[in-house]
Amino acid sequence: MAQYIAQKLRLTSAVLGTVTRKDLAAAFRRVNPETSFDLGRADKWLQGRAQPRQLSVYDDWAKVLRLEQPGAWIAECDLSSFTAAISARHGIDRNELERRASAQLEASSSHDDRGLGIALAGIYACYSRALSPYYRGQLIRGDLSIEAGPGAHGLSAIYREALPTGQLALGGPVMPAKRGLYMYLREAGGDAQFFLCLFPQSQPGSVLGGYMCGTTIIGPEPQPSITRILVFRLRDPLPGAEARGGYLLPEQSITEDLASLGMAIEHPETVERLLTEFLFGDGGADQIPPAEFRAILDVFDRDWLSHAG
Repeated sequence: MAQYIAQKLRLTSAVLGTVTRKDLAAAFRRVNPETSFDLGRADKWLQGRAQPRQLSVYDDWAKVLRLEQPGAWIAECDLSSFTAAISARHGIDRNELERRASAQLEASSSHDDRGLGIALAGIYACYSRALSPYYRGQLIRGDLSIEAGPGAHGLSAIYREALPTGQLALGGPVMPAKRGLYMYLREAGGDAQFFLCLFPQSQPGSVLGGYMCGTTIIGPEPQPSITRILVFRLRDPLPGAEARGGYLLPEQSITEDLASLGMAIEHPETVERLLTEFLFGDGGADQIPPAEFRAILDVFDRDWLSHAG
C-alpha cells in the first residue's frame, strides 16, 4: 500500500532542486518520455488527495532519484526510511533536506492551507461503537494524535486502543479535502487497517466526526464493519492519556470520561444525549455476518467451478 506520497514528492523536489510541478514532471519525462507522471495528477498527489495507481510511476521515480531500491519500495516504505535513503544517495544532510522541503512547501502553500495543518495537529480522545461481538452494544475509547510535517498536507496520525489483548496502534497519512477529512491507518507489524471518513474540519476544530471502517480485531473471525466515531480535541493532554483507551462499561458516560481528561462540559445530561444519538443514531455498528456472505459465495463458487476448464 502506497503511503506518504505527498511528503515523498516534496522531498524528491527538494533533492532535485525543482521549483514548480512543471519542473518535477520534466524530471520524470527525462527518465521516461512516456511516463504517467503529469501535471494534473501531480497536483492531486502533492495535495494528498490521490496517489499514483500505475506501478510504472514508482519505477520512474526510482530512476529519477537514482536509487538502488525498486519503485515498489518507494510506494510502501515509511517516511523516515525514504528520507534516509535519498539523503545518503545524494549526499545531503537529512536535516538540510527536510528544511529545503519545508521551505519549498511554505513558498507554494496558501495561508489557509498552512493554518489548517496547524489547526488539526494535536491529541484527541475518540469514541466509537465496539466492533467486537464480545462487546456488542458498548462503546470503545481510544486516542488519536495528529502531527503536522511540512505544510498542511504533511499531516500524519496515530490511532490507539488499549484492548484486552494488548495495545493496538495504527498510523498513516491525514488528507484534508473540501468534501471531507480522510485518514488511512494501518498497524505497524500487523495487518489491521482502519479508514476514517470525517466531516471537513472547521474552526476552531474542537471535535471531528464521521465514520470509521475496518474489520473486527477481537472475535472468532474478522467481519467487515463500519461505525460512527467522535474525535474530541484535548486542550491539555494528560500524562498517560495515550494508553487509557478501552471499552466503556454500559453505565459509564462519555461526558464523565471527557471530564476525567479535564474537559469542562456544561449541561452534561443534554450533551450526553447528543453524543449518544450521534453514535447510536443508526442502530449500532453495521457489520456483515460472515454466514450471509458465505451463502452467496457458495452459490457463485459452485457455478464458477462448474464452468471451469
